[in-house]
Amino acid sequence: MKNIFALVDCNSFYVSCERVFRPDLKGKPVGILSNNDGCIVALSKELKNMGVHRGIPAFKIFHLVKQKKVTLFSSNYTLYGDMSARIMNVLSQFTPELEIYSIDEAFLNLNGFKSLDINEYGKKIKYTVEKWTGVPVSVGIGQTKTLAKIANHIAKKYQKFEGVFNIIDHPNFNKVLETVAVNNVWGIGHNYAKKLNKLGVQNVLQLVNRSDTWIDKNMTIVGLRTVKELRGISCIDLNLMTSDKKQIISSKSFGKPISDIDDLKQSISTYCSRAVEKLREQNSVAQQIMIFILTNPFKDTPQYANYISGRLSVASAYTPDFINLAIKLLMSIYKENYLYKKSGVMISDISPQYDAELNLFETAYVDDNRKIIMDCVDSINHKWGRNIMTFGSEGIAGKWQMKREFLSQRFTTNWNELPIVKA
Repeated sequence: MKNIFALVDCNSFYVSCERVFRPDLKGKPVGILSNNDGCIVALSKELKNMGVHRGIPAFKIFHLVKQKKVTLFSSNYTLYGDMSARIMNVLSQFTPELEIYSIDEAFLNLNGFKSLDINEYGKKIKYTVEKWTGVPVSVGIGQTKTLAKIANHIAKKYQKFEGVFNIIDHPNFNKVLETVAVNNVWGIGHNYAKKLNKLGVQNVLQLVNRSDTWIDKNMTIVGLRTVKELRGISCIDLNLMTSDKKQIISSKSFGKPISDIDDLKQSISTYCSRAVEKLREQNSVAQQIMIFILTNPFKDTPQYANYISGRLSVASAYTPDFINLAIKLLMSIYKENYLYKKSGVMISDISPQYDAELNLFETAYVDDNRKIIMDCVDSINHKWGRNIMTFGSEGIAGKWQMKREFLSQRFTTNWNELPIVKA
């Protein structure tokens, strides 16, 4: 009995999220900008056809906005995260075993659906996701996760498959593998692809036809596992459990350089608040925090960068505990007369909140009013939108905030930004 895996991947996810609420942009060139609107991080097929590629600096294509009616958006991570959650919720109704691989990809285990027409089931998945969320997806079906990835690649590349491709028992299986370059194989990076090309392996069929001894010698045991997956032998199970993070980092470049200590305090407090919020989301506590500040190494200005770590006396997930320590640490490394470009915090020494080491002289976080307070804050922010309740040290609309001149509305998570429909 063969396994059946399906990989559902959203098409141009960030762009598609924007188009859900701007249907007038369907079929038109759209680009999504990075933090501080620096460069293109996602783009539509129409923009690609103009010769624009991912990573190009935004200022180099500003002339296209008027000439070719290109629409640019600042990254709206709040919107994208919520749309992703909606899509994954839809997918969970098609199988009891779902692995969320990334913000726009998920593997589905369809082993219990062998009596169904698996091709039609794939089409149903695609139709339902697009109907319920407005985001177009491609579905690849294979007997291993790696083959499902290849099937998804083919479903996206060739329009004749209408977004769904099943590689299981395909009559021209070898011919299909021959059309896929090795650099498009999940698990084979750029350097390995170059090495394989030099060894005469250009496509997947050539790779799977090599002996196990040759694979082990040139690609190690990990590469052999990938090749076995390509041969239809399942070696990579679904990861149904999301492991807790061992480190949490919160950091962004500033919208413009700052030198004032109060601005730096606000940025550190804000990043601290977000990091500790993530800590609580996984029901963990932590004891260690590191902060860093740095100037812009690409500017012809005086340069300075430094970091420092500190430790709480007892593990906590109470935001003020971390903010107070972080600001003290900041004061010990701050130097005047420098233009700072970036700051950030990293939380480590993380443990489950009910397994944290106790202190004889201090109350544990889970047994204290601090947990009750933070649970209330999280509940309010979850219901009414992030940053409805913040800490005073974070400030209000500081000039250091990330540059986002083309930001769309948070259509699905903020009552004040709901889409307005006129009839």
